[in-house]
Amino acid sequence: MGFLRIRTTVDERPGRLASLAAALADRGGNILGLSVQSDADGTVDEFVADIPAAPEAVRAALEAAGGRRVQVVPATAHELTDEPTRALLLASRLRSMPWRLPEFLAELLRADDARWIYGEAVSDLPDPTLLVVPVAPRRAVRLRRAELPFTLTEAARAASFVRLAQPPVEQGAAEPTVKLADGEEVTVRPLTSIYREAVRDLHDRCSPEARRFRYFTSMPELPPRMFDRLCDRSRGRSIVAGHDGQVVAMASLMFTPDPGIAEMAFLVEDRWQGRGLGTALARTLVHEARDLGYAEVRATMLSDNVRMRRLLLSLGATLGYTEDPGVIEARLPVGAMASA
Repeated sequence: MGFLRIRTTVDERPGRLASLAAALADRGGNILGLSVQSDADGTVDEFVADIPAAPEAVRAALEAAGGRRVQVVPATAHELTDEPTRALLLASRLRSMPWRLPEFLAELLRADDARWIYGEAVSDLPDPTLLVVPVAPRRAVRLRRAELPFTLTEAARAASFVRLAQPPVEQGAAEPTVKLADGEEVTVRPLTSIYREAVRDLHDRCSPEARRFRYFTSMPELPPRMFDRLCDRSRGRSIVAGHDGQVVAMASLMFTPDPGIAEMAFLVEDRWQGRGLGTALARTLVHEARDLGYAEVRATMLSDNVRMRRLLLSLGATLGYTEDPGVIEARLPVGAMASA
């Protein structure tokens, strides 16, 4: 018997994981570790298993069970350590020795090689066994792992890990200010219960169409329970944009049950639309998702919401139809904007 690290991509359908586990069991495999990651074209299931079957037989069994791009490589007992504990220990070491960032990144992602690179970092490399993690505008860490390509989830983990090596944000710093194309400025703050009335007024000022695009119905006011959920930081992150004592826009990043995926939505007052505010808020949310370790941000919208479609396409999202012909889903890899 021997330890194997097994990775396969599957379609996001109920029962796929159970089929893969059953296929390994049929080959006498004992699953000792499991992780589920989001990637560009499906979900990546990764197993560490003690299994007597040859790698070729394991690969064939998983392909028959619905797996795609099945990869089987040798593993060691060392890789059976608890992953959250291992990541926390590495984070602790990084905080005390940030200059060893490439070494710790390599250990985090089990890369074969890691080194600093300088100059213009390439973010979209054609080789999936290479990963470039931006650290500063002209400095990055390049990772190489010959046997297993990097996933979007791993790229997000690396970006979040890098943040630990960067200087802390100064306390008492000025609140973020967004300057729009026409020169107007708005202030961005986290949504808290203190903005309950201001958000109610925002809904009053928005047109029925603006509210329909946000909630799929022309909701005249935000129910208290929904407002409280948007303020709950265990469920997501929400921000408001203020100008002249009023909240003129609200944006939300909500956590989902899907591993590595968060969902975002916006409500921008009509007279502030088309001025770049929505794009600025979207960038803020995607950077927040990166810092939280998410691999992908998604958004669902009505098919006639042309402005939202253009906004997300400009950020690098891909669009696809859902089972409802009137609803479109946008998928935006966090890594596409990690260095923006």
